[in-house]
Order: sequence, then structure tokens, then C-alpha cells
Amino acid sequence: MCRISNATTDASTAPSEVCARRILETVPIVMRVLRREMRSGVEENLSVPQFRVLAFLSGAPGASLNEVADFVGVAGGTASAMVDRLVRRGLVAREGNPEERRRVMLELTSDGTDVLERARAHTRERVAERLTVLTRSQLETVSKGLDLLDSALGPSVGSSSEPR
Repeated sequence: MCRISNATTDASTAPSEVCARRILETVPIVMRVLRREMRSGVEENLSVPQFRVLAFLSGAPGASLNEVADFVGVAGGTASAMVDRLVRRGLVAREGNPEERRRVMLELTSDGTDVLERARAHTRERVAERLTVLTRSQLETVSKGLDLLDSALGPSVGSSSEPR
């Protein structure tokens, strides 16, 4: 249950509004920690959007540049420049689509997969270290809360799913 205090709500505020407010307050803090740990976990010095491209392509090999742009939330030209840098670094490969000559398919190279996995492993380890301040019961509560958020906010049945 979301924490409700007089400072953030009154009796007329719906519980879902209180939870939405708490999510908007907490997620940026979590993301700041994840970004810092992800970037410190590899020596390649990639930006967070570049990591997002690698993560997207790990779950969507053969994706188009437009799909990458949509996922990262940038314009096509920005995504193209970002992918160009990743290609030059040997982390992403471009391949022509035999069915659509104008469409380029993107996928991770083995080096790209390695960088992404090392960054994820480092981040998991560091976040797990930070979570040791919580009791087992608190960790189970956090896990259940994340499951509930995933079911409420995650992709609905039949829609396209974002890679995890």
C-alpha cells in the first residue's frame, strides 16, 4: 500500500492518486541510481540512451531505426547518429533487409552483448548491495509491489512489449 501522509493528501484524494504521486517521486530516484551504476559498470563510457538502444536491440534483434527512435523517444536523426556511434564502436551491426531494400535491420554484435551484460551484472550487484539494508520481509514487499506495478503499468495483452 502506498504511504499516505497529511503532507501529500487529504481525505478526498483517491488512493490511486496517492500511489501515482509516490511513483512519480520515487522512480526518478531509482533511475538516477540505475543510470549511475550502469555507466560505472563498464569502461566503454556509453550514455544512458546508448545503453537503452543496446537493451532494446537485445530483446528486438532486427529492429529498424524507427523502432529504436520510438523506444528511446528521440527523433529519427538523433537515433541514426546514436546508432552510427554504436556501429563505429563495434557494438551494433547494420544489415540490409532482403525483403525491403530501404529498411535497415539492427542487432547487437557479440561485443555489444558483452558490454550490456557486464553493465547489467554490475548494476544488479550494486543495487543488491544497497538493498541489504532491508529485511527479508521488506524485500518481499518491494518485489510484490514491483509485480503489481508491472501488471498495472506494463504492456497490455496484445500490445507490443518493450524488452526488459
